[in-house]
Amino acid sequence: MSNTEGQSPLHSMTLTSPTEFWNDSCAVGELSYAIENGATGGTSNPIIVGQVLKKELEAWRPRIVEIINQNPTASEETIAWKVMEEITVNASKMLKPIFDKNNGRNGRLSIQVNGQNYKNAGAMVEQALHFNSLYPNNNIKLPVTRAGLEAIEELSFRGLSVNATISFTVAQSIAVAEAVERGMDRRRKEGKDISTMSPVCTVMVGRLDDWLKIIAGKKGIITNPGYLEWAGVAAAKKAYRIYTERGYRTRLLNAAYRNHFHWSEFIGGNMSMTIPYEWQKKFNASDVEVKSRINDPVDPMIIAELEKKFPDFCKAYDEKGMRPEEFEHYGATRRTLLSFIGSYADFLALIRGIMISDPDVKGE
Repeated sequence: MSNTEGQSPLHSMTLTSPTEFWNDSCAVGELSYAIENGATGGTSNPIIVGQVLKKELEAWRPRIVEIINQNPTASEETIAWKVMEEITVNASKMLKPIFDKNNGRNGRLSIQVNGQNYKNAGAMVEQALHFNSLYPNNNIKLPVTRAGLEAIEELSFRGLSVNATISFTVAQSIAVAEAVERGMDRRRKEGKDISTMSPVCTVMVGRLDDWLKIIAGKKGIITNPGYLEWAGVAAAKKAYRIYTERGYRTRLLNAAYRNHFHWSEFIGGNMSMTIPYEWQKKFNASDVEVKSRINDPVDPMIIAELEKKFPDFCKAYDEKGMRPEEFEHYGATRRTLLSFIGSYADFLALIRGIMISDPDVKGE
């Protein structure tokens, strides 16, 4: 396997291996670039939509004002979700031809349930069913908490394709795959179709690295330089090996990029990656060889060192490192939930500012 002549490294990867990538955004310009370079999917969440609006606010402001005026008694939260849904649906149309061509396996745009409901399976299911009614080529993003796993199984039973997120560990990855299997098996036993379903489980490789670096800083732990760049890679590669051995119908999806290992070490795998636009540009401008590395093991010395000095790496790397009721208390999970919910609050504040201050907003 090598770079295909005339193609970018990312596009070459998609042409010469089963590895796919998504655009880690629903911004139209970024998604267009990604599709031109072989991308087969995209994603959104409050952080991403907030970033889109900051970049494209002048383009979206008139429409946001129009939505506010069309719903004069609506709360800022109601308006925010209407805006988020419209941005997502708008971007999903760009991927629909890929979705149609591939019988639902690819061409999906993920949309994330309200992170504030990470303890409430029923609320997540209800919102997911609403999202599913908005556009056909969706993946519904849910957090890998105990309640999230309940929702993942139920939605899989109902025929929705999930994207499990806020996930960093082997234990979480396996719990997601098993929940999907249970849901799809229940669905199949009732004679219902599962042929177009395309569930994925995200592994936020860079955020696991981030968490161990935070621990090292707080506790003054010294380790060999560069070892902490491999924690997420090690966990995701182990999860991939288990997925392959057990034949799970869920595919892994790597996220949270911090270095080129988070891309290059997974080339050749039957999986996808959700790559931010800035990292796509970096990878496409790089001289990193496009070759299969998915089966290359992480140096055992690195794994031994991380296991010796970081109990939280053991929790992430061990298949039985955590039980589902422990997932939401894991450091990387807590940190990411706080970030996602905080960004949701920022998004609401942006909408609030337009509702209250924009002169084109009509009074009742």
